[in-house]
Amino acid sequence: MGASSTEFDLEMERVSQVDEGEYGADQIQILEGLEAVRKRPGMYIGSTSLRGLHHLVYEIVDNSVDEALAGYCDTIRITINKDGTVTVIDNGRGIPVDINHKAGLSAVEVVFTVLHAGGKFGGGGYKVSGGLHGVGASVVNALSEWLEVEIRREGKVYKQRYERGHVMYPLKEIGTCEEHETGSKVTFYPDTEIFEDITFDYDTLKQRFREMAFLTKGLKIVLRDERPEEIIEKTFHYEGGIKEFVTYLNRSKTALYDQIIYCEGIRDGVAVEVAMQHNDSYTENTYGFVNNITTPEGGTHIVGFRNALTKTFNDYARKNKILKDSESNLSGEDIREGLTAIISVKIEDPQFEGQTKQKLGNSEARGAVDNIVSNQLQIYLEQNPVIAKMTIEKSVMAQRAREAARKARDLTRRKSALEGMSLPGKLADCSDKNPANCEIYIVEGDSAGGSAKTARSRATQAILPLRGKILNVEKARLDRIYGNAEIKAMITAFGTGIHDDFDISKLRYHKIIIMTDADVDGAHIATLLLTFIYRFMPELIKQGYVYLAQPPLYKLEKNKKAWYAYSDEELDSILQEVGRDGSNKIQRYKGLGEMDAEQLWDTTMDPEHRILLRVTMDEENSSELDLTFTTLMGDKVEPRREFIEENAKYVRNLDI
Repeated sequence: MGASSTEFDLEMERVSQVDEGEYGADQIQILEGLEAVRKRPGMYIGSTSLRGLHHLVYEIVDNSVDEALAGYCDTIRITINKDGTVTVIDNGRGIPVDINHKAGLSAVEVVFTVLHAGGKFGGGGYKVSGGLHGVGASVVNALSEWLEVEIRREGKVYKQRYERGHVMYPLKEIGTCEEHETGSKVTFYPDTEIFEDITFDYDTLKQRFREMAFLTKGLKIVLRDERPEEIIEKTFHYEGGIKEFVTYLNRSKTALYDQIIYCEGIRDGVAVEVAMQHNDSYTENTYGFVNNITTPEGGTHIVGFRNALTKTFNDYARKNKILKDSESNLSGEDIREGLTAIISVKIEDPQFEGQTKQKLGNSEARGAVDNIVSNQLQIYLEQNPVIAKMTIEKSVMAQRAREAARKARDLTRRKSALEGMSLPGKLADCSDKNPANCEIYIVEGDSAGGSAKTARSRATQAILPLRGKILNVEKARLDRIYGNAEIKAMITAFGTGIHDDFDISKLRYHKIIIMTDADVDGAHIATLLLTFIYRFMPELIKQGYVYLAQPPLYKLEKNKKAWYAYSDEELDSILQEVGRDGSNKIQRYKGLGEMDAEQLWDTTMDPEHRILLRVTMDEENSSELDLTFTTLMGDKVEPRREFIEENAKYVRNLDI
């Protein structure tokens, strides 16, 4: 997460308004030095983990995207070089090279060495911009072992090099080029003193730049990885913009209608683009973006969209007698069942709220989105009565299912109240009542459940055995979910409730551990459980309460001593240590049920020796995450086959 200008007590000196096409040294503003960046990198890029590392690339690319948004750039090339450096090239105007009068330095040097410098702060260089509030280029420079920038502008080529933020030589002219050849080229090598790991992940970058290309229609982004023997190159270019984004996200679902509903316009200085399409699933996937930056926590633009959708569909349903006078209005949730929507706004001065700055606060965005979507959606529905009726009928079905789910939920609540909040009968609870000390194992099968109950530490470890595979919530409405015994047992045991009733303060265990066999069935059950938690209790994953147990794959015995191996590599390592001969008797565990209670404790449940994998989610890539769950758990076979073929290389030690 970047630092906004409000996080530093800055007086931002405004420059006078200039012609929009003018982009020179005096549009670059100097706001703060670089001293703090290397001391507290997390404040500027979120963390020094892989996530922070990838933010360096995003920051440089965001500067090029700003050129595209301003109408001066149509191609960006990102290359991960063999030596681990990254090069970003665009065909924009090129960063200004003349002297900035306030600094007495070239504008290029100001951009790369002065924090909060950029054409984003004065209203002169860019109308709207993404990036981390203009801190981008200088922060990347400060956190790189070295960085080189090359500018093509007005028929000349310029170059400058920096090491850990320090200038190695003044900006120098190194050659000439054609007048029409303009743009910027930045190459940097992340600093190993700052980052835990400097290995860029191609797939992480690919997902981000695909999304970026969808959000900037017509922009071509080329991502190239020169590290593998066979060079990988992928081009993202979508003339349809966010309409193609919706098609992409719905590819693993069956669309309710063929068209993408599209609304666009400008109101109160806010440029609005909305694309949407309903599908036959039961989950809503709505994504908001401000100046191409994702807003996982929503904000005023999402509120405006939802208001417009609810009001317009209900008005249409009443006017056309699809809803009878005796029937209540459809709720927003009913109308959004199975909806995939992208809401993208461009705004000159975005204000972000919340601790993570991921929620838009501008009130004008709410009114602009509401007005544009209401007017254009109303016309669309009147012109497409078949689509309107189909969508409203699906919403009515959702309303009935929601009412049935509410009755089932209320009945469960009344029962619980009468029975003193009774927990599921098959739950072996722990005696400690402090959630911070408690963990619950969700165990596949009765035999493994029996071993786990015997093995556990009764004070802090609860066991909930599941019989068979739970309901696939990707294919079920709320009423069926509340009617499923295994899911009800989990909801009751966790204590938080689900969906609208979710309250994390009522969580009874701070570790929810999924423990399944290391085979295809076990992987499927774990995925079903994760799908349920992700769709109905995502906060448990966001706050780091969900884990996967890692039972051993092998037991090796020799001379009355035993070793456990959790991977083929670990087994090879043990065999090298103890020797490979006929006296080894190696056991391959097919399931948890093959272990007795003592073995299960020693290998998988003992906090001193077990291996747990924490389940995490990257909210910045939430659209790809949703798509992954839909692909794996939805009805369409072909996208699932493609996904498995593409990702099979990552699967190890899975028995089929």
